[in-house]
Amino acid sequence: MKDFQKKIDYKFKNEKLLREALTHSSYANEHKGSNVKCNERLEFLGDAVLSIVVADYIFKECPELPEGELTKLRAALVCEKALFKFAKEINLGDYLLLSKGEKNGGGAERPSIVSDAFEAVIAAIYLDGGMEPVRKHILRFVVPEIKNRNTKPFKDYKTTLQEIVQKNPGEKLLYRLVSESGPDHDKHFVFEVLLNSNVIGKGGGRSKKEAEQNAAREALELMGY
Repeated sequence: MKDFQKKIDYKFKNEKLLREALTHSSYANEHKGSNVKCNERLEFLGDAVLSIVVADYIFKECPELPEGELTKLRAALVCEKALFKFAKEINLGDYLLLSKGEKNGGGAERPSIVSDAFEAVIAAIYLDGGMEPVRKHILRFVVPEIKNRNTKPFKDYKTTLQEIVQKNPGEKLLYRLVSESGPDHDKHFVFEVLLNSNVIGKGGGRSKKEAEQNAAREALELMGY
């Protein structure tokens, strides 16, 4: 328990929460009558906490991404494959309490078991210390993953459109703000993209970058790309 707390750089005030987070249902079933709790309820809460922390981070740090791309990026960061990778970074499987059968069957290396336990640990930290410690814990894994992604997390429609237009020398693109509405905390922008003097696309968004991207996307769709 102490070794694992060093790995995650968090010391529990209530270590029972951590023990529960590391307890698989097979172990709890094997020790019925011993008041052993498995991590399934914590996993449920951890899933929700993970989602809100990731959504909050990418919403603030990726203002150019439209809603659909934010959804895709969040899904990629909270899926079983990603969580299993994060869990392996701290050797989470080595600390799980599993039944003899599950242990002998390789349960400590099974993605579904390990990724569920990763979410349960998130819930345990949240219940023990609140949102700030758990945010720090989650972002320790998520931020490098975003930065190390081999492909851009969104389609850069503006660059694609620019590359197409550049094939015809003399033609120029211009993005023009059409309207700006809403209070400072909830702005909505609408941009048009013009090819020479002709409007070829229009798009809106909560930031100027997002609106320009959506205008470029519409232009590409109308052009058949």
